[in-house]
Amino acid sequence: MATIYISIGSNQDAENQIRYGIKRLQEKFSKLQLSSVYESEAVGFDGDNFLNLVAKANTQLTISQVDQAFKRIEASAGRRRDVPKFSDRTLDIDLLLYDDLVCEKPVQLPRFEVNKHAFVLLPLAEIAPELRHPVSQKNYLELWQAFDKKEQQKLWPIEFDWQSLI
Repeated sequence: MATIYISIGSNQDAENQIRYGIKRLQEKFSKLQLSSVYESEAVGFDGDNFLNLVAKANTQLTISQVDQAFKRIEASAGRRRDVPKFSDRTLDIDLLLYDDLVCEKPVQLPRFEVNKHAFVLLPLAEIAPELRHPVSQKNYLELWQAFDKKEQQKLWPIEFDWQSLI
């Protein structure tokens, strides 16, 4: 059984999309552990603010099967793949970590956004502070503490109503 960490984000009908994504992930994977939900400004383009969080799950699926499951959930939420990389998203679900595996295919692991974007690193550090990055061997709390906060200053936790998941 592998432990996976998942990045989840949206900036289009974001609260409902996040709830939808979590419901679908709960159907596919074992009990999820969720970080707080964070709001941040769009990165790389002018757009509505994003909501982001990180989830932890266990799975017996392969990396490819996990990636395909994420793509199916995104598609069912209306995710379009014919738009620029930096653009609005109905639902964005990315595999950040699969145990301590390092690879480039079928997806890059650990995902490069882990060290690059506060909206990924902060929620990951929240739910897995002592877990070590498989390349740098620094734990995620250390990585967050060393993160250049000037790179993305506009990031804040929000109260999130999970009621519709019950």
